[in-house]
Amino acid sequence: MNPTNIQIIGASLFAVAVLHTFSTKFFEKLAHTRPAHAGLCHLLGEVEVVFGLWAAVLMVAMFATEGKTAATHYLDTRNFTEPLFVFAIMVAAASKPILQGAGWVTRMLAQSLPLAPGRSFTLVTLTLVPLMGSFITEPAAMTLAALLLRDGLYSQSISNKLKYAVLGVLFVNVSIGGTLTPYAAPPVLMVASAWGWDLAFMFLNFGDKAALAVFINAMGLVLMFSRELKALPPLAQTTEAQPPLTITLIHVFFLAGIVVFAHHPSVFLGLFMLFLGFTAAYERYQSPLILREGLLVAFFLAGLVVLGGQQQWWLEPLLLKMDANAVFFGATALTAITDNAALTYLGSLVPGLSDEFKYALVAGAVTGGGLTIIANAPNPAGAAILKGKFPDQAIHAGGLLLAALPPTIVALLCFKLI
Repeated sequence: MNPTNIQIIGASLFAVAVLHTFSTKFFEKLAHTRPAHAGLCHLLGEVEVVFGLWAAVLMVAMFATEGKTAATHYLDTRNFTEPLFVFAIMVAAASKPILQGAGWVTRMLAQSLPLAPGRSFTLVTLTLVPLMGSFITEPAAMTLAALLLRDGLYSQSISNKLKYAVLGVLFVNVSIGGTLTPYAAPPVLMVASAWGWDLAFMFLNFGDKAALAVFINAMGLVLMFSRELKALPPLAQTTEAQPPLTITLIHVFFLAGIVVFAHHPSVFLGLFMLFLGFTAAYERYQSPLILREGLLVAFFLAGLVVLGGQQQWWLEPLLLKMDANAVFFGATALTAITDNAALTYLGSLVPGLSDEFKYALVAGAVTGGGLTIIANAPNPAGAAILKGKFPDQAIHAGGLLLAALPPTIVALLCFKLI
């Protein structure tokens, strides 16, 4: 079937958006050399703005070529549950009581290991928190891990090479660490109901492989940067008083409620509104909520939903031409240029797929989830939190790709050979 004009425009704009994500550092540098247009350059240098910006261009083109009715119908038929959920869970998970509790657990476990503080903190944060993502969802795990790293390891004078290496392992480990359950990882969520993948299936078919890869990746990074991590001084302990246990438990209740009703935006958004009211009522136990960062990430994902809806015409036939082995490696590679949940969602629409093909598609999609910022839905959340610690306050797409390749290969081998 020949693509329509708007599908061709959509595919072209999608390609431009992907190239734009690899060029954000250029715009940030341009902002310093062209101060007269620094505002526009900073805007174009925001990774979270990229897909929303080009999605807006697509909608302008759709309004111009197909009219108001077709354009608004297209928007009305998009599913924006995931961007809304990521926004809600990101803000709730980054609240002060939740972060203090998670930080306390991480520090206690790190101190119990017979390792230097920098080594033990890095190892625990890059293993425990990503695996927690299988229970509190990947966006929540990414937010927690990124904030712990920002205020811990990234607050020290560490090399740029270590910063990118940690980021690459974090993104890969969060992507695969959420596969122990059927509800936490976006690419698994897209197919779990349609394919009947329950908790037992995920744990038996993905859990052991994912946990092993997460540990190998974290341990490998600690060994590779052993000297630099060992030289770090003990990470600063928080001097802030812990909030009352009741306040923390109420925050946990809101966080759990948002997770449980992740597929029902009318419910989890209602809980989120109540959460905002509660934080305002007990402001003395709070720190500023990361509303701006959450909204930027939601805007990014919403743009991906709008642009992604025009990619099925070329993406689905490409997948269907592959056998199980080819789809595993193909999905890993394709995930670098499109959201991995979009890949698995298209697979869920195709009837008659073999069990081997289904496993290969999902395993490949989660394996490649750390290669780029757009590869996995939680990645923009981590990037938004950590980018201020990088030169020019920007994460270079090429640097992330190179840093994520070794842990991606480890995950690929675990899912393929074990």
